[in-house]
Amino acid sequence: MNSGLRRIYCLSVKELRSLVADPILLAFIFYVFSFAIYQVASGVKFEVEAARVAVVDEDQSELSRRIAAALLPPLFKSAENIAPTEIDPGMDRGRYVFAIEIPPKFASDLLAGKKPSIQINVDATAMALAGNGAVDIENIILQESASFLRGDSSVASQPVNLVVRAKFNPDLQSVWFTSVMQVINNIAILSIILTGAALIREREHGTIEHLLVMPVTPLEIMLAKIFANGAVIVGASILSLFAMVRGVLGVPIAGSTALFVFGAILFMFSVTSLGLLLATYARTMPQFGLLALPVIVILYLLSGSTTPLETMPDWLQAIMQFTPNTQFVSFAQAVLYRGAGLDLVWPQLLAMAAIGMTILALCRSRFSKVINAM
Repeated sequence: MNSGLRRIYCLSVKELRSLVADPILLAFIFYVFSFAIYQVASGVKFEVEAARVAVVDEDQSELSRRIAAALLPPLFKSAENIAPTEIDPGMDRGRYVFAIEIPPKFASDLLAGKKPSIQINVDATAMALAGNGAVDIENIILQESASFLRGDSSVASQPVNLVVRAKFNPDLQSVWFTSVMQVINNIAILSIILTGAALIREREHGTIEHLLVMPVTPLEIMLAKIFANGAVIVGASILSLFAMVRGVLGVPIAGSTALFVFGAILFMFSVTSLGLLLATYARTMPQFGLLALPVIVILYLLSGSTTPLETMPDWLQAIMQFTPNTQFVSFAQAVLYRGAGLDLVWPQLLAMAAIGMTILALCRSRFSKVINAM
């Protein structure tokens, strides 16, 4: 074995032993890739579920009763009939998320060919629930109105029949999205924290001086920390993907696991280098935490794993293309959800490799300066 590779191997073993000797850190890694993913995936939902809805029925017709009866679980709780004067007080107190007001003569005006209106009052405090729920209510009203009209022989059926097919997530379950994205976000967060904390811990305990008197180079020290911590994180993420995401949560994995692991290694290489780079600018663990926190938040929120990249300004989308998180999110979604192969995701892999090499070069330069200054 080459002497340089042997030194990197020995230093990596040292890093792994120090990690194993820290039971609190091991428990934290286990929690992040198991219970934390389950809690977020099962607790953070974007679809409508058990929403409280009220109906003001001023028509008292067969159609108005059918509309109220169609508001059923699991989307909505059973509709509550209220008076018009109860709408504002009820929504002010948060009793209802939706309040539907059906005007008088609604059914008769519809049969007469007029275009009557129904008012839907929405509590938009929770935007995702409000937007999705309003669309669901609108579809229910349209379906019941069309069914009511088809019962009258004088009214023709609708000329167009729309068929919607949802691909890659046919039941539109948010747990399919949030669970996988949480694994990806945890890889990024832990890669930055573990590698940066490993360097800070060496400096605080004074063991970095011991390494300096050994026949090792700053690059070998840096690569050992990247390989050791990265191997733990990638291994934990793979176990989490199969045991928690696919096993417990029942999320199907459509694409190649080997391709995803290869992309995860490239991504880990980038973010662990970023963690070391940030650690070179901090002298203590609190300083590193304050420095890493805004970086983690920006990467977490703007990578496309939390909010769609297409909703961001064009200039911000262009900037985020130079971050490893954005490339990895795009890569992981293509592989795990849509079953994409290497012929489709090679641009993301090439981008992650280029970004990783750039960050590693910056980290090596900064790391050598810090080590030589000690």
